[in-house]
Amino acid sequence: MTKFSKNVLITGAGKGIGENTVKLFLSKGYFVYALIKDKRDNKKFRNLKNISIINGNVKNIKLIKKIILNSNKNNRIITCLVNNAGIRHRKKFLDIKKNDLENVFQTNFFSIFNVMQLFSKNLIKKKLPGSIVNISSIVGQIGFDELASYGSSKGALISLTKCFAVEMAKKNIRSNSISPGFTKTSFYKPFKKNKKKLYSWTLSRIPQKRWGEPREISELIYFLISDNSNYITGENINIDGGWLSA
Repeated sequence: MTKFSKNVLITGAGKGIGENTVKLFLSKGYFVYALIKDKRDNKKFRNLKNISIINGNVKNIKLIKKIILNSNKNNRIITCLVNNAGIRHRKKFLDIKKNDLENVFQTNFFSIFNVMQLFSKNLIKKKLPGSIVNISSIVGQIGFDELASYGSSKGALISLTKCFAVEMAKKNIRSNSISPGFTKTSFYKPFKKNKKKLYSWTLSRIPQKRWGEPREISELIYFLISDNSNYITGENINIDGGWLSA
């Protein structure tokens, strides 16, 4: 696979795994297009070079098209894509409404499908190779109470990643997914404080007896995007402290 320009679009870039991933890619010499939903998160990247912050929602197809077109005009064509944006949804199965399901899938699946399609069409037109990493979850592979909608959307994302990889390999565009287990994002501290029994239960289920660090996810994202993983495509890699192996 030919070496490609170091320009990456990262969605869900304002917090947790996304924030860490932006900073890691910048440190590796990439130009980063950071899609951030909450403008208050912009300050985290103040005074950093080689970054373009775009405030908006990943569901906005017109915005995604604009980002890609602007990258072409600026001669910083996006050849790498990290789909990190997503929402959690917790509700008992019998209480889930159609609009609940539609809302979760719109963000966690359909928006990612749309971004991948726009991204790959542009690369094919430019005759450039590319690499995609989609952030799924271990919940997309095993059952959890009250996570039917969320887990279904993440399971669908793993399947999309694999199907895309097979079909787009001949175009030199790779796709892989990562399924984190429990990770120390903004969700961690209130969970540990307010749900002590459930937190202790999660530790009892994890062979390494700890939650993951966002930087550990980011390092794997970087590896899968980089030339060092050129022969890896269509894979889903669990990074969960051994949860799914126990």
